[in-house]
Amino acid sequence: MKWRKMADHVQGLAQLEILCKQLYETTDTTVRHQAEKALVEFTNSPDCLSKCQLLLERGSSSYSQLLAATCLSKLVSRTANPLPLEQRIDIRNYVLNYLATRPKLAAFVTQALIQLYARITKLGWFDCQKDDYVFRNVIADVTRFLQDSVEHCIIGVTILSQLTNEINQADTTHPLTKHRKIASSFRDSSLFDIFTLSCNLLKQTKQSEQTVTIASGKNLNLNDESQHGLLMQLLKLSYNCLNYDFIGTSTDESSDDLCTVQIPTSWRSAFLDSSTLQLFFNLYHSIPPSLSPLVLSCLVQIASVRRSLFNNAERAKFLSHLVDGVKRILANPQCLPDPNNYHEFCRLLARLKSNYQLGELVKVENYPEVIRLIANFTVTSLQHWEFAPNSVHYLLSLWQRLAASVPYVKATEPHLLETYTPEVTKAYITSRLESVHVILRDGLEDPLDDAGLVQQQLDQLSTIGRCEYEKTCALLVQLFDQAAQTYQELLQSTNSSAADITVQEGRLTWLVYIIGAVIGGRVSFASTDEQDAMDGELVCRVLQLMNLTDSRLAQAGNERLELAMLSFFEQFRKIYIGDQVQKSSKLYRRLSEVLGLNDETMVLSVFIGKIITNLKYWGQCEPITSKTLQLLNDLSLGYSSVRKLVKLTAVQFMLNNHTSEHFSFLGVNNQSNLSDMRCRTTFYTALGRLLMVDLGEDEDQFEQFMLPLTAAFETVAQMLSTNTFNEQEAKRTLVGLVRDLRGIAFAFNAKTSFMMLFDWIYPAYMPILQRAIELWYHDPACTTPVLKLMAELVHNRSQRLQFDVSSPNGILLFRETSKMITTYGNRILTLGEVPKDQVYGVKLKGVSVCFAMLKAVLSGNYVNFGVFRLYGDDALDNALQTFIKLLLSIPHSDLLDYPKLSQSFYSLLEVLTQDHMNFIASLEPHVVMYILSSISEGLTALGCCSSLDHIVTYLFKQLSRSTKKRPTPMATDDRFLHIMQQHPEMIQQMLSTVLNIIIFEDCRNQWSMSRPLLGLILLNEKYFADLRNSIVNSQPPEKQQAMHLCFENLMEGIERNLLTKNRDRFTQNLSVFRREVNDSMKNSTYGVNSNDMMS
Repeated sequence: MKWRKMADHVQGLAQLEILCKQLYETTDTTVRHQAEKALVEFTNSPDCLSKCQLLLERGSSSYSQLLAATCLSKLVSRTANPLPLEQRIDIRNYVLNYLATRPKLAAFVTQALIQLYARITKLGWFDCQKDDYVFRNVIADVTRFLQDSVEHCIIGVTILSQLTNEINQADTTHPLTKHRKIASSFRDSSLFDIFTLSCNLLKQTKQSEQTVTIASGKNLNLNDESQHGLLMQLLKLSYNCLNYDFIGTSTDESSDDLCTVQIPTSWRSAFLDSSTLQLFFNLYHSIPPSLSPLVLSCLVQIASVRRSLFNNAERAKFLSHLVDGVKRILANPQCLPDPNNYHEFCRLLARLKSNYQLGELVKVENYPEVIRLIANFTVTSLQHWEFAPNSVHYLLSLWQRLAASVPYVKATEPHLLETYTPEVTKAYITSRLESVHVILRDGLEDPLDDAGLVQQQLDQLSTIGRCEYEKTCALLVQLFDQAAQTYQELLQSTNSSAADITVQEGRLTWLVYIIGAVIGGRVSFASTDEQDAMDGELVCRVLQLMNLTDSRLAQAGNERLELAMLSFFEQFRKIYIGDQVQKSSKLYRRLSEVLGLNDETMVLSVFIGKIITNLKYWGQCEPITSKTLQLLNDLSLGYSSVRKLVKLTAVQFMLNNHTSEHFSFLGVNNQSNLSDMRCRTTFYTALGRLLMVDLGEDEDQFEQFMLPLTAAFETVAQMLSTNTFNEQEAKRTLVGLVRDLRGIAFAFNAKTSFMMLFDWIYPAYMPILQRAIELWYHDPACTTPVLKLMAELVHNRSQRLQFDVSSPNGILLFRETSKMITTYGNRILTLGEVPKDQVYGVKLKGVSVCFAMLKAVLSGNYVNFGVFRLYGDDALDNALQTFIKLLLSIPHSDLLDYPKLSQSFYSLLEVLTQDHMNFIASLEPHVVMYILSSISEGLTALGCCSSLDHIVTYLFKQLSRSTKKRPTPMATDDRFLHIMQQHPEMIQQMLSTVLNIIIFEDCRNQWSMSRPLLGLILLNEKYFADLRNSIVNSQPPEKQQAMHLCFENLMEGIERNLLTKNRDRFTQNLSVFRREVNDSMKNSTYGVNSNDMMS
């Protein structure tokens, strides 16, 4: 670029500097907001480029330099109206010179300028000038920095590090295909050279002199803290090279399980030579502890190199060096007390087993010594439970994988896990028990409150504990008996302190959790009768403890211990209750001997007894209530267990007494807020399933079951009929009631039972639901449950809504649905502007449920919608018009931002375009454009291809009819065609988008995409021809013929109609087309600019 001559706009420059200071320094939000607004205008101004250079040259503050660098990054990144190649080359050269002549800039300015260089280089990676890829000489660009001072070296290494990172990260503003193409080219042409350069610079460390010789010949003193920056950047560069996404898997960085590093085969030499591995182990021992975590991060990646890079002998040698290095760190653990070092080292240990087999590890020369050191390190780590608790996951992960491999190891060398695994199990269990006293004494945070972390560790322990299970059980029995005995003595003693009781309850809580976990671990191993008998010993003890704690609930209870009991019951249910379990299990024999529980039915009675006890005493504790009800729900799902449950007296008691008198959580006066009633739906779903087992056609039994709900409805009806009533009480009663009914409606998935429920609620109680929506439309805590109940009632789940041929109930049900949607929709729109942070809860959630309700009723196949217009009934029109009003009140961005709203809207749109296209065609032009825009935006994110297909097919049919001598089409058809002819760009854009997705992106559902594409092509044949030519011409000359042939083959044998046979042929052609185009583009350095296609 030729930078234009600029007048010295001193005043303008000074003004920009003031704005920058206001943006970055002021604490006044109003001033900052105004400054931000002014700077956005500056960024979008035509002379932004020249002013950025002026700011860099003459700006007096670092903030103005930062602004210039940030603005330039935006300019070079924009996809619309991109900067010419010459300008980008000039900016790149200018930035390099600027950094070279000003090595002491503020760190954030240097960072922003390096980011700008990286962005220009990445986006221009395939740009040519006179057959030369002008942005690819990255190592040459930084060589002059590496041959200068330490500050310059740091800048040079940071440039390479930042560039590697930039190219590795996908950018949402550019197609993923383009990103992968650049990343692959960079990997093949430059990445190994950069990695080699970083290793060579690191190798120049002279151990004896504690110095690094840099390229300029000067020595870098490792004891000089000011010079640690270079070493840190070199390590970051090495890490970025090793952490590169080599094959485009784009794994989630938060997951540490997908831990194979796909090093290219061309890098083999660096890993076959043990010096690379030794380099990082040596650095770990010689550099300051503050930099060691980076070294360990590199070692974690090196340890995770894909197995197929080596043959067996090479892998064994590599593993031997790796294990030696780990042994050396364990033997000299001086740096490990640093939490960052400790964390990375735990990750390194976990990779030993995730990437290598136990059979390979045991063959390493020093294996016995190393496994001893690792076991000691793990035991010590577990004993110091308060230190780096998040790192324990990796140690347990290592032992879990080792223990799981024991049954499969074929090597003759001893693995010694039978010696060390019990030590790890013991250390975990005893350390958790010992932590209880310390946590209570010092008021520390209790790990038991972090349910996710505890569950994760217990899942790992379940496998570790099953290895040498006899020792695990013996330990648990011993510790449990001690704790239970002490607990019992404390309870019986008159002078025991509450603190002592709490400590024992804490210890028992851990033991119950752990017993549940190891019983659940049975699923991972082939179990023996002896082990089932051991499980029986453990189960007996927990059930005896439960009897003791339940007997005290009237005086006192421990929430954490109860939650542990529920976790235990859940594991016990999974393993020993259900259709697949052998009832001859030794566990049942032991339960029979100790507790007199002879079979599964008696054990189920214990479950139900516990559930009823919890609901009676813990009704005000939401975590316990919800987990208890989830257990009941899980039990009600089993085919055989639900039939055994129904025979129990306790279950019959629940079915006949589901009132707040017996179950306090069903009360309406003691809830802190309305959302606490959610668990009632779970409760009634389970009761509904239990009731259905023997219900059959017994209406009297159903009426008897519904008595409490009938009474509640009558109460609400009475309240609403008077002018003065307690609104809060009415709301609570109604919300509880509709949540209960939704649970029952969900469970009743058979026609007979569901029709009983329908006849009970309609027409008697439907007006109450309608009245509630009228009164409280502005309170989502009240309306959402009512709307969700209605959505459940109209959902034809398992074809349960089948009315008799003489019954008008289907039409009457739709009328009620239409009335509710219209009532709610018209009233919610009167709320006006809702704050952004409240808009989903107050408005969009209810709208989303209305959309789902309308979709369910329109697709339920129990209403003939033609009769409404035939008999002048406006129920259908009212519902659809309300849908349109609601839709137009929602910005497009919200439709895509809220997943539940997106799901319900696009599902409803699919039904409307399939069965009610005449309605869509009759809409006003701005509404049609809104719907088409939402489809266009949803194509890439949500794949709403069916809706587009229905619209395109409808259009094509109307056009075909208009060309034939047929009777004049309806005015609405003419209107819709007219709108489309007025705005051809909308259909053309969607043709571009669909073609773009199929050619360039990871098209997951090619069949769905192919269906509307044929119609789009037939409606826009000229535009498609232009699009095809632009794609062909964008290819290198030698590939153009092949690309032209791909397009010819795509339309081979395709006729100008949308018959199923023709569509199927097109879908087959498209599959071949996509494969051939991808093969052609893989070998091309050009590719197609999808932005040209989209313009």
